[in-house]
Amino acid sequence: MATETEVVVAPVSNGVGKGCCKYGGPGYATPLAAMSGPSEKLIYVTAVYTGTGIDKPDYLATVDVDPSSPSYSSVIHRLPMPFVGDELHHSGWNSCSSCHGDASADRRYLVLPSLISGRIYAIDTKENPRAPSLYKYVDPKEIADKTGLAFPHTAHCLATGEILVSCLGDEEGNAKGNGFLLLDSDFNIKNRWEKPGHSPLFGYDFWYQPRHKTMISTSWGAPKAFSKGFNLQHVADGLYGSHLHVYSWPGGEMKQLIDLGPTGLLPLEIRFLHDPAKDTGFVGSALSSNMIRFFKNSDETWSHEVVISVKPLKVENWILPEMPGLITDFLISLDDRFIYFVNWLHGDVRQYNIEDPKNPVLTGQIWVGGLLQKGSPVKAVGEDGNTFQFDVPQIKGNSLRGGPQMIQLSLDGKRLYATNSLFSAWDRQFYPEIMEKGSHIIQIDVDTDKGGLTINPDFFVDFGNEPDGPALAHEMRYPGGDCTSDIWI
Repeated sequence: MATETEVVVAPVSNGVGKGCCKYGGPGYATPLAAMSGPSEKLIYVTAVYTGTGIDKPDYLATVDVDPSSPSYSSVIHRLPMPFVGDELHHSGWNSCSSCHGDASADRRYLVLPSLISGRIYAIDTKENPRAPSLYKYVDPKEIADKTGLAFPHTAHCLATGEILVSCLGDEEGNAKGNGFLLLDSDFNIKNRWEKPGHSPLFGYDFWYQPRHKTMISTSWGAPKAFSKGFNLQHVADGLYGSHLHVYSWPGGEMKQLIDLGPTGLLPLEIRFLHDPAKDTGFVGSALSSNMIRFFKNSDETWSHEVVISVKPLKVENWILPEMPGLITDFLISLDDRFIYFVNWLHGDVRQYNIEDPKNPVLTGQIWVGGLLQKGSPVKAVGEDGNTFQFDVPQIKGNSLRGGPQMIQLSLDGKRLYATNSLFSAWDRQFYPEIMEKGSHIIQIDVDTDKGGLTINPDFFVDFGNEPDGPALAHEMRYPGGDCTSDIWI
């Protein structure tokens, strides 16, 4: 029987080809060095009008997060995309800490894949970081014609200067056509990354760990299903995933298909530990609401185990008799000490100590929205039959809308930012209020000594008051990189 390996693999210098041989490139030499980097002063946030009924282009918002600034906690710039109907979603960089050893590399372009239209934008953040500009975009028809791919989602920079983008289906929205798009350093289409016949069952997120010569990707569902809202029957019909796909890195051959079963329905975000020598990480199963640890065995295969379970709550006045937490995002602090995740429906953000990755310990929890907050028609039912709801604070006189969704952590691990929009069709279904009133960003102060989470009462960015109407805020990025954009090799 395979056992978990304790082997430490020697460093290698490849991403998908050439290695980094000099110093002075973007990012930081190590994750711990990044923790000593400067405090964030700006955040770039994808802001969406697609699906809201407002006939305006999505845009990239620049938010001032410098407490000493007169424009602190406000949107200071908006860069509208040239088209309507994109559904900006996730974002990444053209270059990151994987290229730290390459002095010719430059973290300049923020990569914005459009989940619905299929365009991939490159945004120049270097010329004026407070007011980014459009550099170019990759046309979705060209992507489909050359690769058969559509519905781009996650973008990661590679040590070669290339950019890898997961795509969730073909032009018709079938999952069968999904795979990985490889762009060169100037955003020209190269090819599919995975070998022919090695496409994943479903696409979503991915993370690579070069010292272990492995990339692992996750599974959302068929775009023709999820783009219309969530239908539980589609899960039974096989239109959503429950697998991890283990690839050789940089070869692109699928070496193993891991079936997470009913404990791993809709495995979305995935992260290896930041230490590039480590051969373990976590994936958040949204519908099953489990945090799952994956790890390498001594025979080079990979295994998994559930290490955190969020129990569904019995509820009244909702569409189902039980409500899952719905873990839609998580991240790991750069020192690999803490994991943070959100329950989008329940409304809480959690902090766990993972110094023993096999046995996470809950160290902080705070409710910052959700369907079960006091005043909501939906109520949870306890084992004693009594109903209950959660206290959710107001911030600067504002009630918190929706549930915590995308999160971002400061480099030093002491400030956690959260938005509340998941995807426009799902927002409309589960939180129609944010379609009318817009998203917001909040900041949570983190105790990194004893553990604990508290609201920052002075920070609230309201996307309900945007010039063109209420917008949906999704993923956040710092100009200098962060714990969900940068990978070390």
